[in-house]
Amino acid sequence: MPYRSPVRDLAFSLTAVAGIDQVAATGAFPDYDTDLMNAVLEAAGSFSEEVLAPLNRPGDLNGAKYANGSVTAAPGFGDAYRQFAEGGWTGLTASAEAGGQALPKALELAAYETIQGANMAFALCPMLSLAAIEALEAHGTPSQKDIYLTRLVSGEWTGAMVLTEPGAGSDLGALTATATPNGDGTYALNGQKIFITWGDHDATDNIVHLVLARLPDAPAGPKGISLFLASKYEVKDDGTLGGRNDFRPVGIEHKLGIHASPTCVMSYEGARAELVGQPNQGLAHMFVMMNNARVAVAVQGVGVAEGAYQHALAYALDRRQGRSIWTGEANAPIIDHPDIRRALGVMKSKIEAARGIALATGVAADLARHAATEDERRAWKGREDLLVPIAKAWGTDVGCDVASMGVQIHGGMGYIEETGAAQYYRDARITPIYEGTNGIQAMDLVGRKLSQDGGASAKAVISEMRTTLTALGKLYSGKPVERFKTAIEAVEDATLWLLDAKADPARGADVLAAADAYLKLLGDVIGGWMLAKGALAAQSQLDTGEGDAEWLEGKIVLYEVYAANVLGHVSSRLAAVGQGGPLLERLSRVALGV
Repeated sequence: MPYRSPVRDLAFSLTAVAGIDQVAATGAFPDYDTDLMNAVLEAAGSFSEEVLAPLNRPGDLNGAKYANGSVTAAPGFGDAYRQFAEGGWTGLTASAEAGGQALPKALELAAYETIQGANMAFALCPMLSLAAIEALEAHGTPSQKDIYLTRLVSGEWTGAMVLTEPGAGSDLGALTATATPNGDGTYALNGQKIFITWGDHDATDNIVHLVLARLPDAPAGPKGISLFLASKYEVKDDGTLGGRNDFRPVGIEHKLGIHASPTCVMSYEGARAELVGQPNQGLAHMFVMMNNARVAVAVQGVGVAEGAYQHALAYALDRRQGRSIWTGEANAPIIDHPDIRRALGVMKSKIEAARGIALATGVAADLARHAATEDERRAWKGREDLLVPIAKAWGTDVGCDVASMGVQIHGGMGYIEETGAAQYYRDARITPIYEGTNGIQAMDLVGRKLSQDGGASAKAVISEMRTTLTALGKLYSGKPVERFKTAIEAVEDATLWLLDAKADPARGADVLAAADAYLKLLGDVIGGWMLAKGALAAQSQLDTGEGDAEWLEGKIVLYEVYAANVLGHVSSRLAAVGQGGPLLERLSRVALGV
């Protein structure tokens, strides 16, 4: 089965689960309404199905190529990108002043899920441009906005986020690239950067690099980092391009997956650059990009999971083996084997849970900017901050889990490249690593996001989940309700335990030892909350005779599947939260076999 954009699921998740109507009610998006939402999703879905999905497998097989200091995009990708830019897809949320469409962030995330699901390697290119757009909108000079921002928004040029160095991976404070003043307001960049996604290619005429480097008098560590803009080609006053700047790729990485996405090693040798924002504030400025990219990677996890699920579902419908337990048919499709159907149900329910979290994060981001009062904006900003690491880490774990289950459903054929199931698994595996590993997301959650408002954001989520629990009791009885109740109690216990532990400086190891389990616990339970809200909305529509009854019934069943297979195991997550630092200290290097 070829990729089919899950437009109906996305529209349902935006409205019934994530609550995009709250964003519309602010009046900040006067052009937005349900008809526009559906039109954007349909158009994104059609482009993804018709243009991007057919390039996914060929792109994996052929990949991007490096030769003689330049990178050539995988066959067909350049033309696809030009169509993408012509469609206005890089300007969905950008300001009208920059040539954008000024639509809600949540809608952009939903539209981009179809792009990620159809062709993740392609989607990485505009994804980095979106991050650059946000950084320049927030911190660019009027000249930078006029020259660079408008062309990024139009898709005429693409952007790249340039952070990592060979000796400075996640520890950006250790980077050594330098920026020396040229005496005319520009700077000379020197240094090497690695893992630069779409850092070079031939799909557009120019590429805008946003680079972290140090000024000569910068203090050591993270407080001495500044953000610079370096254009692949000189940009003249009239906007035309001049000579090549002094930076270039010296190679591309040979990776497990995303072969059509060139991951470049870049060398800067006196490259001409402009300062973005304030000196020595580069890390704070870059986090505008990184925050954007982390939610985008969460959507990647959902998109690749959706693609893997569709691939596995098609195989389960086509592959015949054994007798159906329900119909008695001999040589039946393997979807009639209970374990296969259970696996598909778990896959589908996890996808919808992760989708709900990602889109709810987008809604929170929109309301953090546009809610009516300062207090409301502050509360929504706290919700956004809390959800970002959960969306990124839990959502990408779901991507890997679902892709792995997809291989399993194919059996031995899943391990054979020709079936295509393995590509989803290989592509998905990077998502828990880049834009801050999932371990870093967990440390960020417990180290900063949980306690920055005294736990108010987490407590507000717990309170809202209890409200949903009360309503859920009118739809279900027994275990589907009991498991959600137990799960909420586990989140509350773990949250209060962590807030108490954080108040004691001597328990720092306990807090960090609990980080991964706590994030996964929150993801499991908030994911269940998303499905519960979807089930309640589906029942409401059924009660009023709206929509496709069989499809809506599926939303109700998926919550039950999730409650049984995920919420039923939260006690182990809670136990892991309390394992404590001393246990890990006892797990010495000798115990690990060193």
